[in-house]
This record gives sequence, C-alpha cells and structure tokens, in this order.
Amino acid sequence: MTVLLTGLDQREASTAPIGRANPAAKLLVASIISVALILTVDPVTAGVALALELAALPWCGLPLRKLFRTSWIILLGAIPAGIFTLLFGVDSGSTLLGLGPVTITEGSLESAVAITLRILAIGLPGVVLLATTDPTDLADALSQNLRLPHRFVLSALAALRLVGLLAQEWQTLSMARRARGLEQGVRAFGGQVFALLVIAIRRGTVLATTMEARGFGVDAPRTWARRAHFGRGDWLVVLGGVGVAAVATTAGVLAGTWNLLLT
Repeated sequence: MTVLLTGLDQREASTAPIGRANPAAKLLVASIISVALILTVDPVTAGVALALELAALPWCGLPLRKLFRTSWIILLGAIPAGIFTLLFGVDSGSTLLGLGPVTITEGSLESAVAITLRILAIGLPGVVLLATTDPTDLADALSQNLRLPHRFVLSALAALRLVGLLAQEWQTLSMARRARGLEQGVRAFGGQVFALLVIAIRRGTVLATTMEARGFGVDAPRTWARRAHFGRGDWLVVLGGVGVAAVATTAGVLAGTWNLLLT
C-alpha cells in the first residue's frame, strides 16, 4: 500500500511542522519508536507511545479523515492479532471467561491489549511518513541524507510509484469481471489476484529493462535534481521521536510492566 499526497492534503502537510520535515527525519522517528516497542510487550509502554503519537497528529498535517482512510491496514493486523492472543494466549491469573477449551484470563487479556496497542503504536508513524511524504522527496532523503545506494533507492521509488497503478489495475479487473458476468466469491478473488500478479511481473520486467537502458543501473556516482536539506528543525523532530520512546519506556518501567524480550 502506498499513500500519495494530492490537493488539500498536500497543502496541509506542507504547512505542518512534522509534515514538512525531512523524510529521513520522519523515518528515523518511526525506526526509534519501533525499536523501543519491539524490546517489550506491555500495555503501558505501548499505550503511552500511542497516546503521544495521537497527541502529535495536529503537527503532522494529517487530517483525521485521511488517517482513518489510510490506517485500515494497521487495524487489519492489530485487531486479529489481539483477538487471537486473547483466545489462545498463555493463561495466567484468574479466569474471566470460559468457553469450553478456550479460556480468557487476566494474563491473556493483558497480553491481547498489549499486542494490539503495540501494533498500532508501531504502525502509526509509518502511516504518517507515507501520508505526508512525496515518494520523490523520500528517495532524495534516503540517498542524500542516509547515504543508501542509489540503485536501491531508485528501485524502491519506482516500485512505490507503481503501487498506485496496480490499485487502478485491480479496479479495472473487477469491472471487467462484472461486465462479463463472471462469478464472484473466493475462487474469483483468487483468480483476480493471480491476474494482478501476472500484470505486476510484466510491468516490473518492462520497468527494470527501461531503467537499465537509461543508465539507472550504473555504479558511477549520481547527481540529484533536488537537494535534500536536513536542518535544525529536522533534528528537533528526531529528538521528539526519542522523547516519545523514552517517556513510553520510562512509564512502563515505573508501572512494573516493562520486560525485556531479549532476556
């Protein structure tokens, strides 16, 4: 999934302090918060991190309508994971509900809440990054500021640009099936997915050949049309991410719920 800026959303992001920050700074924030939350699974750390992230949304230039429209994939991962943990997680503490072989205890409920909040807190910075960043600006920052290999950066940029095109192809396939009166259902969905996969492979092959023919695969140093500036404001954004990770971790330690998964 990719989220491209258009119209009013782009203007709102360009005027917000975090929205107009260097994409590399926003990527560092997402990485720092993710590392802090990966180290532990507890509801306090994840809940505090998620609350701080939601409090920072007004400075991201991401309207709530677009947040709900673009974060569905996070909910798609968080809610089933929480339910699965609730029903089949390790039982501990008193039993709250018994459904035959399936029991819900205080421990499984706490783990389910922690897993759900953790996925949401890790995913939200990524949604903000993609929803407030133009793919070309992201590629410029990855290459110039983070010094990633230009072949990787340009390939990722091309793939990111094609995701939106594949979404249009999916709609075209759906309308074509309805126009032909073909059956709907699980089997039809599988066939449509296979057709989209074939289209994606063909487009990827043509794109790779075209980029090689135009010299994008050369290992020689490259120049960039736009300069990616990493300034003082961008460092403040990174420090804000460090602050969110530090406050969330401190809250978990003080509450006695923080536990290092590596031990």
